[in-house]
Amino acid sequence: MTLRGRLTAAFLTVVLGPVLLGAFFVGSTLSAVDRGRATERLGVAAAGVRTSVDALCQQLRAAADAVALVADPAARPRAADQVVGRGLAAAVVIADPAGQTSYATPGGPPGPWQDCAADATTGTVRALAARVRLRDPAGADLGTVAAAQPVDPAFVARLAAVTGAGVTLLDDPGRITHTTEDREVRAAVLAAARQADGDRVTGTADGRYVRRVGPAPGQPLALVLSVPGERPPGLYAALVGAVVLAALLAVVAAWRLARVTTRPLVELAGAVDRVAHGDLTTRVPVRTRDEIGRLAGAFNRMTRETGSYVAALTSSRDQLRGHLTVLGDTLASTHDLQRILRVILHSAIAATGARAGAVLLVDGDGALVGQCVEGLDGRWPSGDPADPATLRVPVGAGMLGTVAATGEPLRGRWEPADTPTGEPSCETYVAVPFAAPRGAEPRGDPDRPGHPPADGDAAEPDRALGVLALYDRLGADEFDDDDLVTLRTFAGHAAVAVENVRVHEEAQRLSLTDPLTGLWNYRYLRESIRREVERANRFGRMLSVLALDLDRFKHVNDTWGHAAGDAVLVEFARRVRGEIREVDLAFRQGGEEFVVLLPETDARGATIVAERLGAVVRDQPVPVDGHAGEPVRVPVTVSIGIAVYPDHAAGGQQVLDAADDALYAAKAAGRDGYRLAQAPDPGPTQEVPVVVAAVSPPDGLPRAGAGDAAAAAQGGASSGPHPPRQTRGR
Repeated sequence: MTLRGRLTAAFLTVVLGPVLLGAFFVGSTLSAVDRGRATERLGVAAAGVRTSVDALCQQLRAAADAVALVADPAARPRAADQVVGRGLAAAVVIADPAGQTSYATPGGPPGPWQDCAADATTGTVRALAARVRLRDPAGADLGTVAAAQPVDPAFVARLAAVTGAGVTLLDDPGRITHTTEDREVRAAVLAAARQADGDRVTGTADGRYVRRVGPAPGQPLALVLSVPGERPPGLYAALVGAVVLAALLAVVAAWRLARVTTRPLVELAGAVDRVAHGDLTTRVPVRTRDEIGRLAGAFNRMTRETGSYVAALTSSRDQLRGHLTVLGDTLASTHDLQRILRVILHSAIAATGARAGAVLLVDGDGALVGQCVEGLDGRWPSGDPADPATLRVPVGAGMLGTVAATGEPLRGRWEPADTPTGEPSCETYVAVPFAAPRGAEPRGDPDRPGHPPADGDAAEPDRALGVLALYDRLGADEFDDDDLVTLRTFAGHAAVAVENVRVHEEAQRLSLTDPLTGLWNYRYLRESIRREVERANRFGRMLSVLALDLDRFKHVNDTWGHAAGDAVLVEFARRVRGEIREVDLAFRQGGEEFVVLLPETDARGATIVAERLGAVVRDQPVPVDGHAGEPVRVPVTVSIGIAVYPDHAAGGQQVLDAADDALYAAKAAGRDGYRLAQAPDPGPTQEVPVVVAAVSPPDGLPRAGAGDAAAAAQGGASSGPHPPRQTRGR
């Protein structure tokens, strides 16, 4: 074959081959992308359906619970009507233990009703229902309360609006009950749904994709979701036309090239030009073994290796960029240290090709404790492999301890020590320490804020917060310098994450506590009084509030100075903490004013606490430094106002105001004592029948609205043995 013929044939092969492959690739890729997008849309729609049905079932269960919680059987029908009137359910049915309906709200949906707790659809579903058992205080079965909402075309239309997909509800035999599909596609969607199994997505002839959802536990409806495909119409016809047109153009070009080309290097020159423009897939056919053939072979090898290098570099770059993006998003969106460390460890393993890894932090006992691990199954020296804290290495012992103690990274092959150190076994390893960022922790004298660091502190290395370690790189090769540099980057992120979490926790603590006394501040008082009042309402308990004010505190400041006044406040706060329970809350409201919340405590218990606080303050003068530096014992007394919720107020701010008014009364009565708030003027009352044989509640705690006599009979929360002390250490 002549050189001209070889050039013509080579040109046709080079041009038509990629065109055919490209057409096949474009067609298959578009089809795969279309199916993938449809699968993703159907997955989101399925999640939306499950969420909507679950939300409806929870709403119905809450409505049934609201009726079931009514203790008076005669009041339950009224409660059922109220639930229906508020739109929480379309119908409520109350049945006796035998299943006979004792009351049903009018206008309920027709049967059958499908129970939300059922696993599968039984027959045609007209409504969804949630049932709650009725029981008396002794636990005897009194029947059931069922709340229902209709499953009608409007319900199916709402699901379709929420999910953005066509929704079809099937009955038990598989027939259509309600649907939002057009009549033209219903038969095709139903036929595809019969072929769908589980979460598998099937397609129809007209380009729609179908998926079944349910029935399943918590979602008893048999639903079919469908979305239209996004594949362009006439795709394959256009691809065939493009291939034919390309073939005609290639033939014409080859014929033209055969006539004008006399040198075989033209093809090689064209290939070199395409490579110069970035097309590394260009290949030159090697047909002879002469100099041109050897040149073409060398050219092909060069482009193939270059393409491999570029692909590897691109893949590594994209992978590292993805890990850094995920890491950055995690650092910016959460203060969950465990989650951040898991993302850092996973990203470091993926970026270096390691088989396993661990992140350890230094605890208060000077030991490295595992926070999160990956791929260490079968490598643990002892303990429970499900708990990362099992990995515990003393600082200075073993490879990990040495890295934490010296602050220098280590890598190499594992050599087991004679004495077990608790480290996991491996073949190769790389470990990098991470410390708090410079400037995050002030240096110098810890007892003198703002004192500059000493000369010797300048060269002191940063104290290690932990160690990031990877084990056994894929391919059995040792970790290299590039892996060490990459791991240093992730270790730096770990250090920033640990420091940010600690700073965040410290800021949270400082924002809610008084810096002088360590008690909770006024901001946390507002939040706590609201929370405790809600808890008292929920469980029918009492909440006592003590408003405390140090008597003649201005005289202490004027006589011995503000430093002495601060010392008195600190000592007073310490004594308050020592005289209250762990569940009680103490606050500094401002200046010499304090507040104590006593949950589940009646008036009698609150007065006992007030007497104890007054005695512990009165009987022990506070030692302070006088003006000349000589110790002085300052006598201190406290006035206390007591208010009880709900006896003295109907809300959190009101009970605080009532305690404050009682405090002013104690001040006016001569100080150094306590006063109980006056009960508000009684409103219109209604006689409520009480069972003669009423007994105390099983827990013995006072109920809201009970008087002092009832509290004494039941035993107030603070009238019994003294509870545990408040030992928060602030």
